[in-house]
Amino acid sequence: MTLALLSAAAPAPTRLNPVDLFLQADIIVQAVMVGLILASIWVWMIIVSFSLRLGKLDKASREYEGAFWEEPNTQSLVGKQQRREIPAARVVGAGLDEWKKSTAKQPVDRDAARQRIGAAMESQVAEEADDLAGRLNFLATVGSVAPFVGLFGTVWGIMNSFFQIGAQQSASLAVVAPGIAEALFATAIGLFAAIPAVIAYNRFSGLVNQYEAKLQRFADKVHAGLSRELDRV
Repeated sequence: MTLALLSAAAPAPTRLNPVDLFLQADIIVQAVMVGLILASIWVWMIIVSFSLRLGKLDKASREYEGAFWEEPNTQSLVGKQQRREIPAARVVGAGLDEWKKSTAKQPVDRDAARQRIGAAMESQVAEEADDLAGRLNFLATVGSVAPFVGLFGTVWGIMNSFFQIGAQQSASLAVVAPGIAEALFATAIGLFAAIPAVIAYNRFSGLVNQYEAKLQRFADKVHAGLSRELDRV
């Protein structure tokens, strides 16, 4: 009779309210939810900033490469400012720096010079790719860890629900359901953070590989040109 009166006095919610689920959850579950929400916000910040940065770098590199092949004096295109801003310029700069060092003394060992120039440019290409992909590690971490963190919150919430069953000596849905709903909400937030992180990581990793391949092809062409210049030394 008492349970019936309590059920009549408290109207059942008609839909899920995320704010209520968060406020009514255990402190541990709340901490898990807050951590996952912050991780999700950071993931979206990385997605937006990386997309803008990659688009800007790709455009700048294409413009630089076009100007590079049209400019007879390549030295004028390799300034300190351009090295700071354009990865393709830094790759060319690494090759030219090594070319100057290798041809500073006579006689010139052409085969060794070609190998050193190629190694310098390949190293710079790899460094540019590593720098671009550095923040993607966070996406991979969130994508793999967030579901388990959410699952931890769910397990803790379900354990708390069983504790309430023992404390109130009742296994009715009115006692168990709220705690289970709050616990499952933690897993939902974990998936909300992990799914876009995994998708973005896979997509951006492919774009970084494509960008690295473009830089490497450009470096190979520049290396071929410098090799021809070595034959004239």
